[in-house]
Amino acid sequence: MSKQSLFSSFPYQIAPELVVQVHRFLLRWYSAEQRDLPWRTTNDPYAILVSEIMLQQTQVDRVLPKYQQFLTTFPTLADLAQASTADVISVWVPLGYNRRAVNLQSIARQVIAEYDGRIPDTIDELIKLKGIGRYTAGAIACFAYHKQVATVDTNIRRVLHRVFLGLELPEPKLNDADMLTLAEQVLPTGEAYNWNQAIMDLGATICISSNPQCNRCPLQQTCRAYMEMGQYSLFPSGTVLRQLRKVAEKKADYQQQPFTSTNRYFRGRVIDLLRTIPTGQRVSLVDLGIQIKPTFNQDDLPWLRKLVDGLAKDGLLDCADEGVCLP
Repeated sequence: MSKQSLFSSFPYQIAPELVVQVHRFLLRWYSAEQRDLPWRTTNDPYAILVSEIMLQQTQVDRVLPKYQQFLTTFPTLADLAQASTADVISVWVPLGYNRRAVNLQSIARQVIAEYDGRIPDTIDELIKLKGIGRYTAGAIACFAYHKQVATVDTNIRRVLHRVFLGLELPEPKLNDADMLTLAEQVLPTGEAYNWNQAIMDLGATICISSNPQCNRCPLQQTCRAYMEMGQYSLFPSGTVLRQLRKVAEKKADYQQQPFTSTNRYFRGRVIDLLRTIPTGQRVSLVDLGIQIKPTFNQDDLPWLRKLVDGLAKDGLLDCADEGVCLP
C-alpha cells in the first residue's frame, strides 16, 4: 500500500514543510537534552520488554531502581519463566498494578514455548503475546530491533496532537486509530528510534499534561496549540489548559472515588498481606477481610469473594476452600 493511499482517508492534512521543521527542531533538541535512561543503553529485547511493561502507568523515577533489581534477580527470559509467580510479584512490589508482573512472566513463558526463547521482532507477532498491545509492540520493534515503526503512548499522543492539530481539550480531535495514522505520517525516514524517544522525552519533561513549559519548548514556533493558547492571552500556558480541563471534566460530570475506597486499593492490600504469610500457608476469607478492611463484616463477604476471584483470575493468588495464598 502506498503512503498516499494509506492517508487518503485521514481527516487532517499536515503540511510537509511543517513536518520537516518539526523533525529538525526536535531531533536537534533530543541530541542535546535526551534523558540518560538505562534501557536506552541496550538492544536486549528482554531488558526493553521489562522496561516497557514497568513504565505502563508508572513514572520513570519509580521504575529506575526496580528495573535494575528485577534484571539482577531475573537476568534472562528463561530465569523469569522458571521463577515462581510469588517471587516475581515480590520483586515487583511496590510498583503497583501487580497484574503486569504476572503478564510479564506469562510473556516469558509464551516466548520460550512458542518462539524458541526469542522475542519476536515484528508488530504482528509481538501483539500475539499476552499483555502486549500496539504501543508496546511498536516500542519493542523500534527500540530493540530498530524497526522503522511509529508507536503512540500517552506522551506521544499529547505532543503530536498539540504540535500538529492544536489543543486536545476539551475534546481530542482524533481517535486512537487516527492518532496512530498521524504518527506514521510524520515519522522521519531512518530516524524512528531517536524520533520516538525524543517525543516521549518532550512529553515527559516539557510538554506535560497540566502545565507545559512552552517557553522552554524547541517546537514553540511550530506548535499549533501554542498559537491557539496565544489567542486566549492567558499565559502561562498551564492556566489555559487547567481552565479547559475543568470544562472537559464538568462536561463529563466526572466524580472520582477516593482511592482508599477502590478495588484497586484493596487488591494491593490483599497482595501486601499475603506477602507476609509463610509460603504455602493460607488465610481464610474472613481473616483476610478483617486485616485489610477495619470495618469488615459478613455483609462484605460477597464483595471480598469477587475481589479474590479477580486476583486469582489474574494469576496473582491461589484460591481454595480453606483460604488464599500467593501462587
